[in-house]
Amino acid sequence: MRFDDRTARLTTTLALAFSLCLGTAGLAYAAGDSNPSTPTCQRGQVYNPSTKRCEQQRAGVMSDHDLAEYSHVLARHERYDEALDVLNLMKNQHTAEALNYRGYATRHLGRLDEGIGYYLQSVKLDPKYAMVREYLGEAYVIKGDLAKAHEQLAAIKTICGTECEEYEDLAKAIAEKKS
Repeated sequence: MRFDDRTARLTTTLALAFSLCLGTAGLAYAAGDSNPSTPTCQRGQVYNPSTKRCEQQRAGVMSDHDLAEYSHVLARHERYDEALDVLNLMKNQHTAEALNYRGYATRHLGRLDEGIGYYLQSVKLDPKYAMVREYLGEAYVIKGDLAKAHEQLAAIKTICGTECEEYEDLAKAIAEKKS
């Protein structure tokens, strides 16, 4: 009888843990993460997509690209300081992607002008990077500079048209500011 009680409790616990994992993945997707299956780890750890587990945060633990992507996941979960810590682990912190995500995190920490500076550096490295154009445009919307926001919207239109997510999101932000 005792064995059956333990088995029942274990089964219930596992079912609850599984449902929580599914719920977390769904929330991540709803928040706009490009990869809804990327889990977040506790502070001081990074999720390594190669090993599929959380690992101690340290230089060289993952590729720069994977570190940049994970920093964006953290930022999308409003863990901006941690996102910056992860970006600091990169060997080359001066890529368009890294500067864009650094701009995103600093902007959301309330350091708007610093974020814009990172975005501008990213644009200089890759003028056809639509995501940085969107984020830069959103920063200009926050500042109330709709003319510069419209410049970014026009740039996005030449990169990916009017039906890409970056164009639609910036157009929406501009429209909401106007109303």
